Amino acid sequence: MTERTLERVLEGETVNPPPIWLMRQAGRYLPEYRALREKAGGFLNLCYNPDFATEVTLQPIRRYGFDAAILFSDILVIPDALKCGVRFEKGEGPRLDPIEADDIGRLEARYAAETLDPVIEAVGRIRERLPGETSLLGFCGAPWTVATYMIAGKGTSDQAPARLFAYRHRSEFLKLLDLIADLSANYLIRQLKAGADAVQIFDSWAGVLGEEDFADFAAGPAARIVKTVRQAVPGAKIIAFAKGAGPNLSTYRQKTDANAIGLDWTVPLAIAKELQKDGPVQGNLDPLSLVAGGDLMKARARAIVEALSDGPMIFNLGHGITPEVDPETVAALVKLVRGEK
Repeated sequence: MTERTLERVLEGETVNPPPIWLMRQAGRYLPEYRALREKAGGFLNLCYNPDFATEVTLQPIRRYGFDAAILFSDILVIPDALKCGVRFEKGEGPRLDPIEADDIGRLEARYAAETLDPVIEAVGRIRERLPGETSLLGFCGAPWTVATYMIAGKGTSDQAPARLFAYRHRSEFLKLLDLIADLSANYLIRQLKAGADAVQIFDSWAGVLGEEDFADFAAGPAARIVKTVRQAVPGAKIIAFAKGAGPNLSTYRQKTDANAIGLDWTVPLAIAKELQKDGPVQGNLDPLSLVAGGDLMKARARAIVEALSDGPMIFNLGHGITPEVDPETVAALVKLVRGEK
């Protein structure tokens, strides 16, 4: 079998049309997902039930034939495996039991692998059921983003609780990042060995960090994950996505040594073109343009393809797809990127 197009791009090859997948492509905009979530009775039930996780992962592949499927799970399974009281409350998003500085040394990682076993089982099932030409992506949350939820107990607009915690308790905070990085690396290694073809590190809150803190809290821990994963799985293909990283993206690529870097929608295409000179890029359609649909969506998507298609690129959104998106608009996007009438 020839190598899948997404993996060819991650090796540095230019492929036309470019491979396409969408962050959160299995989710609330799909009626079949909503029906299954209702049946599961809760979000974590979907994540930890291999049958449900497999089905949800395959749903958008059946609809759209994306070039990659991404494992259905959540970045907060790592703190859940650390017994941090993760729960998803309707209408409020994720909630955790906030941790203090003194709690960090007592976090119990002994049973983390056992907690995550059902996710790894799902990876194997998904790979078996995917079409041969479709890549399977695993993922984890980046240590900085995961830590922000563990400290605040929820997401906040500027992640001030985590930033202040890091200023007041720097040594403890760095220990927390190392713990999350090591658990996450092991988690990704298991995903790759179970059948994932590549993995992505999601740092959704990297954009709130200044230059020095970005290096220490975002780029450094991500680099630690990449190094550990590649020691166990030589040649592992890794995408690193740091939302809002902006001018830090070039050094982020260099420090992490990721195969590709993800770009959010605020990265100008001229800058994306410069970043592409050093390796593959992924992105970066504004998720709200997909909600708007129509000619605007098509024009924005076409501009990305035209600007970046003469180098190695993976077409994606600049962050996750939102529940308001019309599934038919996604179908139109896929056709556009692939040059289909």
